[in-house]
Amino acid sequence: MAELPILNYDSSPDAVINPFRNEGYRFPEKMLLAFVTMDHLNTFYQEYHAQIIGELKTFSNIVQVRQINVHGEAIGICPAVIGAPAAAQIIDFLIAYGAKQIIAVGSCGVLLDKPENALLVVTEALRDEGTSYHYLPAAPSIVLDADMVKEIQVSLESVGQNTRTVKTWSNDAFFRETPALIKQYTAQGYEVVEMECAAMAAICQFRGAKFGQILFTADSLANQKNYDPRDFGRASHPRVLTLGINCLADLPALS
Repeated sequence: MAELPILNYDSSPDAVINPFRNEGYRFPEKMLLAFVTMDHLNTFYQEYHAQIIGELKTFSNIVQVRQINVHGEAIGICPAVIGAPAAAQIIDFLIAYGAKQIIAVGSCGVLLDKPENALLVVTEALRDEGTSYHYLPAAPSIVLDADMVKEIQVSLESVGQNTRTVKTWSNDAFFRETPALIKQYTAQGYEVVEMECAAMAAICQFRGAKFGQILFTADSLANQKNYDPRDFGRASHPRVLTLGINCLADLPALS
């Protein structure tokens, strides 16, 4: 047994509690996991006539999974919950009932001077959260699926969206983004910060699903003496839902 519990990895796929509970759900293979506000999601559901196809019930939330049809293809959409452990429970649930290609859309804080509402596609995530260590052996970071990165970029650029790739710092302690750590991680090439990407990528790799993440820039930590929340990227919420669904529709089906 490792001295530090976080390093005590068990590769067995079976746990005492498993995400598949034979609840009778069957989700589409393509799934959007959305870190956006429910008002924008509800508008999106109405526009696409989304149908509820499953529920994940916890003591504090009922997370509803819905399905829409895009060009005759079924695509799932699910709201996300902030924080790696909460997001992990949702993404494990989605995979257990059929999701195989998952794209997450959500905001990030910028560590360097960058405009708000810019679109970024994640290539690598620093594993500064605890959840990923329960799914993969310990390592400083996780590299995201290169095919998904490329396909997401191609889809976004096909509709005139300028994007670039980024390395993100997945830190599950919102109030521990200290100046010293920002300096250390930006020197290693990490330009933005969020709370879940490393965990979600690790779960998908462990479970055999494909995962990609689109981030939009929100608040700014570039000037550590003058934190700027800006508008937390709220203007991007409606468009990333549509863009994420388009990216999923453009993905080639898995054989």
